[in-house]
Amino acid sequence: MIPVFNEEANLPVLHKEISTALTGIKPSWEVIYINDASTDNSLAVIRDLAAKDEHVRYLSFRENRGQSAGFAAGFQHATGDVVVTLDADLQNDPADIPSMLAMYDAEGADMVIGWRTTRKDTAVKRLSSRIGNAARNWWTRETVHDTGCSLKVMRTEMARRMPMFKNMHRYLPTLMKMQKAKVMETPVNHRHRMHGESKYGTWDRLKAGLYDLIGVRWLLDRAIDYDIEDQK
Repeated sequence: MIPVFNEEANLPVLHKEISTALTGIKPSWEVIYINDASTDNSLAVIRDLAAKDEHVRYLSFRENRGQSAGFAAGFQHATGDVVVTLDADLQNDPADIPSMLAMYDAEGADMVIGWRTTRKDTAVKRLSSRIGNAARNWWTRETVHDTGCSLKVMRTEMARRMPMFKNMHRYLPTLMKMQKAKVMETPVNHRHRMHGESKYGTWDRLKAGLYDLIGVRWLLDRAIDYDIEDQK
């Protein structure tokens, strides 16, 4: 499941890598591209991929709604029991998916998160991500090393039950744990961006992040939690 905004140059390479990584995966698999009202030829590329490959499905938004909206739509339209999320910019490596699925099965996990131990970003982006991750962990009482990594494996039914809100993609591990999900981490490859540029500025992410932290903390503090001891 891949949200897409102006990634026409990356999509053919990404799809080839996904197809190679998932060859032989059982049961069957699908790729859902969510076009977030791209202004380049991304939608045309996606349509061409769908015409040539039966594994490909796509959704196309009328207006730009952001990455979280892409994930939310993808969760609702996915047909499999397990959903894998990743970015379309080629920085996530599809070759990591089989080992993450193996961990998901072997450990009985509900979610496996990629941990970019060696980031291939600018120094400013690495620093801002480190600060943002530390702030999220402190404010939400979380311990995840890299919640910003989009490469994640999740149980579909639990992903659908998460509260959906703007920028919720930054808090997926926390939102899954609210359902008592078993969440695990594993190191994954991270690569330099080949084409295009990042769609998110450091200052924009900082402003949104501060606002969202307050909302997520409120959600955690107000969430209803109970265990049934007996019933008839």
